[in-house]
Amino acid sequence: MQNASDVLFILIGAIMVLAMHAGFAFLEVGTVRKKNQVNALVKIITDFGVSTIAYFFIGYGIAYGLNFFEPSPLLTENNGYALVKFFFLLTFAAAIPAIVSGGIAERAKFNPQLIATFLIAGFVYPVFEGISWNGLFGIQNWLENQFGAAFHDFAG
Repeated sequence: MQNASDVLFILIGAIMVLAMHAGFAFLEVGTVRKKNQVNALVKIITDFGVSTIAYFFIGYGIAYGLNFFEPSPLLTENNGYALVKFFFLLTFAAAIPAIVSGGIAERAKFNPQLIATFLIAGFVYPVFEGISWNGLFGIQNWLENQFGAAFHDFAG
């Protein structure tokens, strides 16, 4: 019962973070000219798709040293906790390019922005995520030795 409730809690959190993407889309649509509103919505949806591909194939492996090329019974054990956790982490990884997209609305071409989205979700964000949440590169240990406490991400 405890494991199922943990999965449900993380899934609800992931859905709430996914709903933020709608907020990013509406914010961006409100900042562009009327003629570019559909383009802005398509760009946000495409950003999420590109972020998903980049994070699935590259970013999650960088941050946690894991991948999804495992037998399905292994991935679905514990009520699918690993899959729900991935979805939760993906929504955060995809939020970063969505925020950047809103900041450069009507100022960037579509293809270069998709390349930037792929790089951010596949490489840049996962490095910092791995440092903060997985102890990547031993930086957390160094911080604890130098300052007496590791970095804690209270927002994420």
